[in-house]
Amino acid sequence: MSHEFVLSEVNEKGVATVTLSREKALNALNQKVLSELKSVLNDLRSDARVGAVVLTGAGDKSFVAGADIKEMQNHTQKQAEEMSKFGQSIFASIESLGKPVVAAVNGFALGGGFELAMSCSFIIASETAKFGLPEVTLGLIPGYGGTQRLPRLIGLQKAKRMVFSGEMIGAQKAYEWGLVTEVVPLEELLAVSQKIAEKMARLSRHGIAHALQSMEEGIHLPLKEATDVEAFHFGKVFTYSDKTEGINAFLEKRKAKFSY
Repeated sequence: MSHEFVLSEVNEKGVATVTLSREKALNALNQKVLSELKSVLNDLRSDARVGAVVLTGAGDKSFVAGADIKEMQNHTQKQAEEMSKFGQSIFASIESLGKPVVAAVNGFALGGGFELAMSCSFIIASETAKFGLPEVTLGLIPGYGGTQRLPRLIGLQKAKRMVFSGEMIGAQKAYEWGLVTEVVPLEELLAVSQKIAEKMARLSRHGIAHALQSMEEGIHLPLKEATDVEAFHFGKVFTYSDKTEGINAFLEKRKAKFSY
């Protein structure tokens, strides 16, 4: 299915590149963009060709510069809550996709754009990237999970500073705070992100899916309960042929060849 604002293509190495393409609006999220993203994610979830995903924004200025403010101008309390829950459900589906999603942040990642990046498995940022949650400057608060994911990623004190001030931080500061795993020149961003994703797509997809699920489920639990979750998923991977191929390859001193 073709979409107006969310483009997706799968290469021969099993990586889907998803581009939010609303460049004149700095790729801002409106209901149509979110609905298209939801549709694309549903397709990728069931696409056996895809082992990993790279998510980026069109152009070199913005990943996603937040939600479409004009669209929410006249929302009632109920409409605003429904809008929040809709966006949250889509971002949660990224975490539960069962495939690693690399956010290739090529510029502004503000408000909903920052929240979108945080829902990905990890973030690769260009040197020009900027991150922020400026909602308080509009009399609002983050509504797509920002008040919850950010403290989990960088700690409550730093998260409060960002949310309460609405100030942006650059890519290097984001790296120092643990928000970003790597900072690269803008012209290398997509290639580096795709290379990382391609490496993951070659590995055991069942293993990665269960590792993802174990981490996403366990991070919110006390340690004892979380390690029980890990033990369950550790047992599950023994039901797949990937385990046999991986162990045999190790013992035979060769590279594993996982089939999909």
